[in-house]
Amino acid sequence: MNLFESFRSGVQAILANRLRSGLTMLGIMIGVAAVIVLVAFGQGASNAVTGSIEGLGTNLITVFPGTAGGAQSSDNLALKDLTVEDAVALNDPVLSPDISAAAPTKRARVTCTVGSLSHSTAMVGSWPAYFEISNSAVAEGGYFTNSDEVDGRRVVVIGKTVADDLFTDTDPIGSEMNCNGVPFTVLGVLVSKGASGFGDQDDTIIAPLTTVRNHLTGNGSLDTIAVQAASSQTQSPAQEQLIAVLDDRHDVVEATRDYQIFNQASLLTTVNQAVGIFTALLGAVAAISLLVGGIGITNIMLVSVTERTREIGIRKAIGASRRVILLQFLIESTVLSLIGAFFGLVLAFLVTRVAVAGIQPSIVPASVLGAFAISVGIGLFFGSYPANRAASLRPIEALRHE
Repeated sequence: MNLFESFRSGVQAILANRLRSGLTMLGIMIGVAAVIVLVAFGQGASNAVTGSIEGLGTNLITVFPGTAGGAQSSDNLALKDLTVEDAVALNDPVLSPDISAAAPTKRARVTCTVGSLSHSTAMVGSWPAYFEISNSAVAEGGYFTNSDEVDGRRVVVIGKTVADDLFTDTDPIGSEMNCNGVPFTVLGVLVSKGASGFGDQDDTIIAPLTTVRNHLTGNGSLDTIAVQAASSQTQSPAQEQLIAVLDDRHDVVEATRDYQIFNQASLLTTVNQAVGIFTALLGAVAAISLLVGGIGITNIMLVSVTERTREIGIRKAIGASRRVILLQFLIESTVLSLIGAFFGLVLAFLVTRVAVAGIQPSIVPASVLGAFAISVGIGLFFGSYPANRAASLRPIEALRHE
């Protein structure tokens, strides 16, 4: 009997006991689906977090005032504020060639009104470069300009949440809104970024820094300086240049540094590593159900060997070798496992079409290949004992079996 005939014989045996075979394949199907779905949800979570972080800005490095401990330096000297001049220095291509842009920011908590409608949010005062640094593109209207910043014009660009709450029946572009009693003209509405673990990124207002300082906050310390590296490959040298510039301007060294740095790339790497470990653990837990399915294959194959003992004896009596019998039962167990894996894949594709808690699952090709490879391994491993038992039967004893 050649390989094809062994395969055909194995399939016929499966079809002869459809219900029993179907229940056996169910365990493998659920196991494969569980592995693929859980890994897909892990990948979907990773994509969502990555998208949220990247939505904060491209190649972003943020500078905050103060030490890591939130206190004064070790020399007991008063901490220096971040200043507009610091941001100007960071934009110097000679001092920091790997920094493409830097913009100071000052935030003010405001309550804005349009007619009887009101909305409370944070207004960010900054330079026009902040739009590119923070990945804040305009969907409608336009941006404010450098002349708006220099002249301190009362103009704003608003997020979609603000626009939806305050301008329900009117076009926001060119309309006026009052924020803490100060009138502002809306120049544009930002492209929606959606809500995430970092909050509603559409609930924001961006205005010229000079305007915010003149009318809302005064000329106190900056909240941050947002810095954009020239590319993802130059984030490390850009950060080193940033540190060199600020250390020189603030007359500090590492031990007495009066500012902190938040690197988006480092956060992204850390988050992806954590999500990757979590996804691997989910996949490992789901793989346990595949082992349960494998035990089911062993049980059903042992029953099959017992039922077909006389058939095995007849085949051996007319010349079938141990290898042929062994191969037939191994093929049967492997086919059971593979069919179960196929239906598990179909089930996984159906389940992952549904988003859960805002997370859209993303099937990882490696998990599909891995699940099928494990299924083949399970079919061979858990089918080996019943197959070996069938191949070891002596023809005379098998023919006596009733």
